[in-house]
Amino acid sequence: MTITEEKITLDEVRQHSREIARRFDLDYWREKDSKPEYPWEFVKAFAEAGWLGAMIPEEYGGLGLGLQEAAVMLSEVAGSGAGAAGASAIHFYIFPPGPILRHGSEDMKRKYLPKIAKGELLMAFGVTEPNAGVDTSRITTKAVKTDGGWVVNGHKIWITNAQNAHRILLLARTSPRTEERPFDGMTLFFTDLNRERITVREIEKLGRAAVDSNELFIDNLEVRDDEVVGEVGKGFSYLLDGLNPERIVVGMEQLGLGRAALEVATKYAKERIVFDRPIGKNQAVAHPLADSWIRLKAAELVSMDAAALYDAHQPCGPEANAAKFLGSEAGFEACDRAMQTLGGYSYAKEYHVERFWRESRLLKIAPVSQEMVLNYISTKVLGLPRSY
Repeated sequence: MTITEEKITLDEVRQHSREIARRFDLDYWREKDSKPEYPWEFVKAFAEAGWLGAMIPEEYGGLGLGLQEAAVMLSEVAGSGAGAAGASAIHFYIFPPGPILRHGSEDMKRKYLPKIAKGELLMAFGVTEPNAGVDTSRITTKAVKTDGGWVVNGHKIWITNAQNAHRILLLARTSPRTEERPFDGMTLFFTDLNRERITVREIEKLGRAAVDSNELFIDNLEVRDDEVVGEVGKGFSYLLDGLNPERIVVGMEQLGLGRAALEVATKYAKERIVFDRPIGKNQAVAHPLADSWIRLKAAELVSMDAAALYDAHQPCGPEANAAKFLGSEAGFEACDRAMQTLGGYSYAKEYHVERFWRESRLLKIAPVSQEMVLNYISTKVLGLPRSY
């Protein structure tokens, strides 16, 4: 099913994305996780239906939809059993291009956004560094001005897609950090992921193995002036534009992951007979699953409220952070309860809940930790003194 030119409703988004995602069954994702192998067939299916350009304006080859539609789509992707691996594979076509869309030159947008929307260009997002942690102001990757461009040297970590990406949105310091304005002086570059100048080392990790995470070592990478996104020195402020929508969608992806686990656990609880009765008849099994359904539903309402505020161009920082926090908590708890429901069989990969559990744990610490969300709410909303 492809998208028509008429305005699509949220129910239609849910129906279309669910139909595509569920063509790929749980065994497909277990195989991708075990090998590990990038889910190109899955990405291609969404590309052919036009979904990779969900939030890219029509003039650049996208669908021109809002955050509400993107959030519903990615929740359905995760909920199909694709989990965090499937959601990440689609997510990285939708959100990392945001700074290009909002701050890139017209030539940059016309050259690259249509390719991203068609699935012809995969990009990586190069921000995180091993010695900076959540304090991005302390990155040390440095870009030095040359005639007609820049030379970049540095070290990045936890960079998704770098095994296959064609280009990278790279944050580097172009002037020294100051205590007065620590987030000034960083610049975004959108450039080739040149493997002659960038050594890519894959990181073996706990979950989401189908989508690679990497460490990058950048050695005299040459970048042209026309590959600067927006103005020199304002790169961090451009990143902030994308934090709220990404947090909302990560919350929705976690909800989908939790629902996938709940689906498996509920089926098992109906069919598993112990002491001559289905285990789902026991309140010790049934009540935690029911409680998780309620928490997932409540978190979805918060997330969609935040997405509606964003689409209406209203401030949504507290709501976006709450969406990420509640989605991550409810999603992980549902996966944990699914493991408890299956007992010893939760350890078996054929039931898939161990994969859901591993993937859901990741998103309690990324892309922002639960503690940093609480820091934001305590200082920005409640007005309490800053603790860090």
